Amino acid sequence: MNTTTTQRPRQNVLWRHLWGWTLSALTLVWLTLMAVAWYTGHHETEEMSDGHMQGVARLWLAVSPGAVSELAQPLAREGLRSYVQDVAVIEWQGERVVADTHRLAAGLGLGTPPAVGASVRHYEGPMGSGPWRMVVVEAAPTSATPDAPSRRVAVLMNMAQRVDLGRDVAEHVARPALLVLPLVALGLWWTLRRGLRPLDRLSREVAELDAFAGQRLSDQHRFREFSSTVQAINTLVDTLQTRAQRERAFASDVAHELRTPLSAIALQARAAQREPSPEHLAQLEHEALRAGRILAQLLDLARAQRTGVSGLSGEVAAPMELGALATDLISRHAQMAYESGHELSLVQPDAPVRVRAQPMLLELALRNLLENALRHTPAGTQVCVEVWQTPQAVGLSVSDDGQRGACPQPASAGTGTTVAPADTAGLGLGLRLVERIAEQLGAQFLRDEGDTPMTTRFTLRWPR
Repeated sequence: MNTTTTQRPRQNVLWRHLWGWTLSALTLVWLTLMAVAWYTGHHETEEMSDGHMQGVARLWLAVSPGAVSELAQPLAREGLRSYVQDVAVIEWQGERVVADTHRLAAGLGLGTPPAVGASVRHYEGPMGSGPWRMVVVEAAPTSATPDAPSRRVAVLMNMAQRVDLGRDVAEHVARPALLVLPLVALGLWWTLRRGLRPLDRLSREVAELDAFAGQRLSDQHRFREFSSTVQAINTLVDTLQTRAQRERAFASDVAHELRTPLSAIALQARAAQREPSPEHLAQLEHEALRAGRILAQLLDLARAQRTGVSGLSGEVAAPMELGALATDLISRHAQMAYESGHELSLVQPDAPVRVRAQPMLLELALRNLLENALRHTPAGTQVCVEVWQTPQAVGLSVSDDGQRGACPQPASAGTGTTVAPADTAGLGLGLRLVERIAEQLGAQFLRDEGDTPMTTRFTLRWPR
């Protein structure tokens, strides 16, 4: 025999799911911080470098140095802080270069004084090749020396140094965030695990809950967010308990209903074995048919539950005319009423009375009410089916004057009227079936004494 095992789909762990999304958001924030730090580092470096070079140029013009020793090599950065930047100075008096600290004028093509302002020049010479940032400042002749040539100073910085400085600034801004990221991730993991413990405890309480034993979840919780969940679970538990009680009561009714005909069948069978006679066989047939009717009602109830609860029959609600349905069922039960000595009648208004319901369920409910009235009242009883409507409700009623007994029953939901009893004559099972169907149809199932001369009335009522 081959057996196949169905593997359950792998389920995600909630704390891992939350932690993953939080860590992803944190990583996105960190990457954004890196981009901002990179841009900020380079942008601020450019502004600081340009300001620094302009300050050097203005200072150079202010002090008016004499002979300047040429610096053969740029300032070495090893052993110094990375923020110490080497600058070169070129000075012109008129059209003549009077100072060139790093011998850059020829490599930059600065044979004549450049325009005042900031620009980038490409250098080719003994110090290599590459772009240099240049800031040019000019000092005009003074009133004391109007004939003196103008002085112009260019301060230059290697662009590679600016890029290095910008990278250093960006790394110093981003490095703390990089070091903190694992710590934050670990803290989030611990926080989520600890924060979800109340949910784990609630899950254990739900798993240990015995809904059919009357247990409910406690309403006392530390967190307000659990209130709606606990309330929904308790509502579900109450519904399950109510249905379980109804099922137990219904099972007791079924057992009671079947006990009488089955016991009678056994007694009549033994009597027929001892003394076969037409009377014993007729009684045996009567009890067998009675048990068969009860079983048929059980099958009808199961079918009604499948239709109303699970929707397995595929039947949908549709507008139904109550008068036409009552007329059809009365015509089909006319022969049964004649044979049992009952008088069947129908009362309905001139205007059609319609409700929206599943046709099979509505027909099943009315048929059970008719058959109960015909089977469980004496011969000569009047049975009246009435279709009615008021501004508040519409419905149909089945009344009789057969003086049927009743034992006390709980009040129907939303009314003070008692529903039909389940008595030893086999009446209760059919009415219990109608009660179930009424729930599925959205109707109220009521019992009262009816209008004189009627003594018993069963009503299906739909509020408008």
